Amino acid sequence: MKYVKWIFVVLLISSLTSFVEKDKPTGGLNVGDIAPDFKIETMSTEQSTQNLSRMKGKYVLLSFWASYDAQSRMQNASLSNALRSTSPNNNVEMVSVSFDEYQSIFEETIRKDQIVTPTCFVETKGESSGIFKKYRLGRGFTNYLLDDNGVIIAKNISAAELSAYLN
Repeated sequence: MKYVKWIFVVLLISSLTSFVEKDKPTGGLNVGDIAPDFKIETMSTEQSTQNLSRMKGKYVLLSFWASYDAQSRMQNASLSNALRSTSPNNNVEMVSVSFDEYQSIFEETIRKDQIVTPTCFVETKGESSGIFKKYRLGRGFTNYLLDDNGVIIAKNISAAELSAYLN
């Protein structure tokens, strides 16, 4: 009986200490980090390449998502709509990157979600792609707002927060 009490105390203490790190970001990059450069190409008939480094001097909203991840997909669509509904000279360029492994699924998703396609790319290597690894997205998709020097100034920004930022 004496050992049962000690085991209970040890379990209680270990469960309490597991909550200590909960406020730390779960994964990916953080505010203040410089966003890693990447190059991504479209696979459609209109061959297009996007280099993050070419966008220096502009604010950039990077949105990482996949059609199979409902939360990231909804967030991507709402951010795209928020940017579209603000003034055209809002000085923020959105780069939307999907990690769907099939081009057809990606194309159907952006059609249904009404995403502007010139700034929307698909990385068909999915979670094994270099971008996925560079941005450490293993614990979930996210979005980043970068300043004109490529420094992350906001993470997991909502459409409402973006609209407030633009105004």
